[in-house]
Amino acid sequence: MNLDVFLSIFTLMFIALGVNLLAAKVRLPYTVLLVIVGSLLVPLSQVETLSFIGSFQLTPESLFFVFLPILIFESAYNMNFRDVKKNKYSMGTLAVLGLLISVVFIGFVGQWAFQLMGLAVPLLVTLLFGAIISSTDPVAVLSLFKEYGAPHRLTLIFEGESLFNDATSFALFMVFLDIFIHGYTGYPTLIEGIFSFISALLGGIVFGLLMGFMFSKLIQFVKGNEHLEITLTLLVAHFTFILTELISEHLVVLGHHIHLSSIISTLISSMVMGNYGRFKMSHGVEEYMEKFWSYFAFVANSLVFILMGLMFAHLSIELTVAIMPILAIILVVAVGRALSVYASVSIINTFKLEEEIPKNWQQLLSWGSLRGALAIVMVLLIPDDMTLPDWTASYSIKDFITALTIGCIYFTLLIKATTIGFIIRKLKIDALSDQEELGYCKSKVLVYHDILNKLDELVKHKQISADQYQDLSDYYRGLFNQQCSESEAKITDSERVIEDMLSLFALSLEKTELKEIFRRGEINEAGYKKILNTLEMQIARVKQEKQQQFAPEEYFTEPLHIRLINMLRKLFSLPPKPVNLEEVYLYYRAQYKLISKVIHELTELENSHLIEIFSDKQAIKNIYAVYQNLLAKTELHMKKEIISNQALLDHLNQQAAKNLLHDVQNDTLLELYKNEIVTTKLYILLKKELQV
Repeated sequence: MNLDVFLSIFTLMFIALGVNLLAAKVRLPYTVLLVIVGSLLVPLSQVETLSFIGSFQLTPESLFFVFLPILIFESAYNMNFRDVKKNKYSMGTLAVLGLLISVVFIGFVGQWAFQLMGLAVPLLVTLLFGAIISSTDPVAVLSLFKEYGAPHRLTLIFEGESLFNDATSFALFMVFLDIFIHGYTGYPTLIEGIFSFISALLGGIVFGLLMGFMFSKLIQFVKGNEHLEITLTLLVAHFTFILTELISEHLVVLGHHIHLSSIISTLISSMVMGNYGRFKMSHGVEEYMEKFWSYFAFVANSLVFILMGLMFAHLSIELTVAIMPILAIILVVAVGRALSVYASVSIINTFKLEEEIPKNWQQLLSWGSLRGALAIVMVLLIPDDMTLPDWTASYSIKDFITALTIGCIYFTLLIKATTIGFIIRKLKIDALSDQEELGYCKSKVLVYHDILNKLDELVKHKQISADQYQDLSDYYRGLFNQQCSESEAKITDSERVIEDMLSLFALSLEKTELKEIFRRGEINEAGYKKILNTLEMQIARVKQEKQQQFAPEEYFTEPLHIRLINMLRKLFSLPPKPVNLEEVYLYYRAQYKLISKVIHELTELENSHLIEIFSDKQAIKNIYAVYQNLLAKTELHMKKEIISNQALLDHLNQQAAKNLLHDVQNDTLLELYKNEIVTTKLYILLKKELQV
């Protein structure tokens, strides 16, 4: 790698930084602007003094083994198993059945469209292109979904489909590529292709689970060493990906070569790390992880999208030759996507497999299907010299498919992505719920209330004159009164809505306090996950306007790994795991602390500025009564445990007190260091001494 390549990489990253700042000002998706700027770099790279810009080019190896694992991990790490389970039919049907429908439609209709134009394109070429272009990329569209207020479930379905259809499209692509290389021999080739497709997906799932749990245990083993923990999370993505490819090269079962899906194994291992491994991490590392991987994904996406324009310029196929096939295939791909969405969702809705997906959601799913990095990866994996006996064009099959792919990516990014906001508003997908409507009004009331208090403080300390105070006070009091009237007029059933908002506020307080309790070591991992699981299920229930939990012992579905362990115990006729009295007591003691925290905050609410939002006293009384009931039941459980084992209780209380005092010691020392009362040398010295 020469100096020009390094200069090219850092120049492109610097340009990407400027594009990111510009995107925020012009309110365009970041990836869209990157593609536009990448295209503008083509003529600049022809200038002799700026020729180094084109020195760094995407290669199959760099995209496949470096960039792709980063993009997969960053998305999958934040996917919640519970959300996947709740929407498994919609995600799975769209990712597998929907993708197959799209590939077949693009393959056959695309070939027919090219024939009408006088182009003799073999079916295998259009099917290979269909496998490449049918995978959706969530990078550009998800930020827009959130910005324009798309419902949470719709965002989850789209993100889940995008992640899983990456794996299915790549597995299908490898099947077609294998047929290209070894030829089609009829029925045996078809059977072998189906077997390869299924084994790639299932094998990838099994291997991904194995790697995810193994790396989670390794993180637990090195817990406390932050550098090693972060290194292991970096390794889990790339090591899983590369090891899957290595195993696939040598795995032969009953004379059949088995290829595991490296994408799906990395996807599954990343999800295991995000849902199981994150609880093994140190407190600081767990908070840092999302920023760490978000940055890596930002760099990877920036380089991939900005180099897309440079790729298009180096094709041997002329734009005048490619423009009509590109326009035709864009239409075919758009129709294929709509057909795959409507067909897949109709199955889900007809058989009531999940909560119904409305028509306007289906329309947005059809239009919001962008293409990106994975399509480029697959194109670059096509051999340069790949051909067919009946291919007579002057340009290669790879150049033809590359031109079609980049043309479709440009269309989805420049046309579809820029119109997402308009489509969301047109379909009224961004309509606010009663809770959001009231939250919107009440939040503005709170803002104006705090401004008025600040004005009183400013005039009191003579930071503004009496006249200035009067003018500003009259203006903001007018806004305050107007917003109060609007909030009362907009929601008729405000007591119920405020009660739901209070429930969510209380549950959020519990989650925050629970994390702190876990950080201090006052509850073990099993108890932490059990309570966290319960709280998250309750939040989902309240958002669906259902009742909150009324008993501390009320549990919901166990996490996936716990159910897998229990299934294995039953399978091998092992006895159930014995009840651990220490875990039981710690569980109820943590519940008691969480409930007490909420009761304290509800009691203090009238003296808090949040009373402007939670203004309904009856709603506060109702939630207060729920938590008083929970507290009483929790106290009964704790007394029962005290009676059964007083010695254990004394030991646990002593241990909790020691942990708390240890945290106080560390926090005090850290505060002294941050305030520069002690030097770095003294901080390290004191920390070592006090740890003893």
